Amino acid sequence: MTSTASQATEELYRDGIIALKGALPPQWADDLLHDFEILYAEAEERDKAAADGAGRGRVPRGPGENPRRYYMAVHPQRLRGFRDLVTHPLVDAVCRGVLGDDYQYVEIGFDVALPGAVKQPLHRDFPTPDETKATGKLSSLAINVTCVDVTPEMGPLEIVPGTHFDDGTDFVNGMRVPSEMYERYAGRLQSRMPKRGDVSIRTGLTLHRGTANTSSRPRPVMIMGVMDAEYKTFADHELTMTHDYFESLPSDVQTHLRRCDLTTNLQPIFQDYVLDFLLEEG
Repeated sequence: MTSTASQATEELYRDGIIALKGALPPQWADDLLHDFEILYAEAEERDKAAADGAGRGRVPRGPGENPRRYYMAVHPQRLRGFRDLVTHPLVDAVCRGVLGDDYQYVEIGFDVALPGAVKQPLHRDFPTPDETKATGKLSSLAINVTCVDVTPEMGPLEIVPGTHFDDGTDFVNGMRVPSEMYERYAGRLQSRMPKRGDVSIRTGLTLHRGTANTSSRPRPVMIMGVMDAEYKTFADHELTMTHDYFESLPSDVQTHLRRCDLTTNLQPIFQDYVLDFLLEEG
């Protein structure tokens, strides 16, 4: 684990990603996997209503009619470990160091590469914001937590460290790396194979891709989006939780949930935001 928050922040600005090894106990990740499996089954059921125009419980993140790679948003309170993650002192310190003391949680969900998932195109999660182009300041982070011990056969994330400030003018929609540009990055790709309890924090601007899952097991990873207080993303992000759950959280966590929608009863999540270029084979 990176030893101090200042070192972690410096490393994140240098490489675009940091690894917090053993940040949480393996049992915490086992509980996360159990929660994921319940939520994923519910999302599959919601997909059956998609033909009626109700939206989907999952959105594809891979090509084909049966993409084998999906994203699904979830409610924070459906995850037993949410409180542990958002109160982790180093997670909090890195978010403060990069995004400022008033950072805001805006999204939580799971990416899952099922057995048979194919390689994604090399991409960013969003085009470079104008502020980052002008000042070099990062406006958002993604906190990633694996639910399983990742092996080479399970389709680990590949990332190209240090590419978060690269000029994306020639990228498709400012995000997807054209195939003719792959050669410049091929020798710098690194596979990430975290273990249960590991946490990583990255900027979505760092070039990355999911690889082919040739194993017999899914590879689910929880992703939590964090932004500075003033940043507005091009995508619609909104967390929802009940008033009672919100009030049960520590006050210093509540201050980072001002973009959260509070409700009396949770409703199923239907979503339709799709990154079209991820539906093409990498």
